[in-house]
Amino acid sequence: MTATDPYTVRLAPEVHAYVQPDGGWCLNNAGFVSDGESTMLVDTAATERRTLALREALLATGAPLPRTLANTHHHGDHTYGNSVFTPDAVVIGHDSCRSEQLTAGHQLHLVWPGTDFGAIEITAPTVTYNDRLTVHVGAIEVRLIHPGGAAHTLGDTIVHLPQQRVVFTGDLIFQGGTPFIPVGSLSGSLRALDVLRSLDATTVVPGHGPITDPSAYDATERYLRYVAELAQEGRAKGRTPLETAREADLGVFAELRESERLVANLHRAYAELDGRPEGSPLDVAAVFGDMAAMNGGVPVACHA
Repeated sequence: MTATDPYTVRLAPEVHAYVQPDGGWCLNNAGFVSDGESTMLVDTAATERRTLALREALLATGAPLPRTLANTHHHGDHTYGNSVFTPDAVVIGHDSCRSEQLTAGHQLHLVWPGTDFGAIEITAPTVTYNDRLTVHVGAIEVRLIHPGGAAHTLGDTIVHLPQQRVVFTGDLIFQGGTPFIPVGSLSGSLRALDVLRSLDATTVVPGHGPITDPSAYDATERYLRYVAELAQEGRAKGRTPLETAREADLGVFAELRESERLVANLHRAYAELDGRPEGSPLDVAAVFGDMAAMNGGVPVACHA
């Protein structure tokens, strides 16, 4: 798999998305909102090099450097580049996003030790919120919304621009890629989709993959319900998540990138069937080990 160059999409006069094809492991999306005098950035990138490219793309539109930076969740592909924009920008995130980021530290370095991440300083949000927070970029209203409970992570933030009818979903949505919920919740992810639907946005910027529309919510729900059914059947037969994943017929979901994530998602679904709390920690080594097994023994690769 070979990534192509990132590109900027103008979604509205004040809003741009920054897309990193093909949206695979470590190739996330970001975006920014600017009235020409002040700017708010949504997420960064996995490496210093890629974050500097994001910075240049933002400046190329005529927008000034950001005063605020919202993180949709704590994962390093969305947050590793925070320090490129601080201290001039204030980093904002959910309460749990801050604590999760500080706990994770240089987690991507551990998962992908061969990747050149550059000079990465873990820079967690210094302004946090619990439920909802409104930020004003000049006259532009930006609503930060926690979907309630665990979903992709415990500390997800939906970035909603009601006037422009644009939403940045973070990794609640993977357009063209397999959803990934082992550190979050299957049932919580389904609830988060209802929150997204309630916002009535027409333009959807997923955490990974090309810009889309609200049809992505239904597509994600179909996959998550498929995982739930597989988990119920596999657990009832006494099969491990890996055994269940290996025997599964992916059907239409075989077209999604990173199909090995199925076994990681089954680990979470099994945990919830066992009555474990949503978002409770799983054995990361076991999850990634099973994904490598699904890949024929080859670990998943960071494409940044």
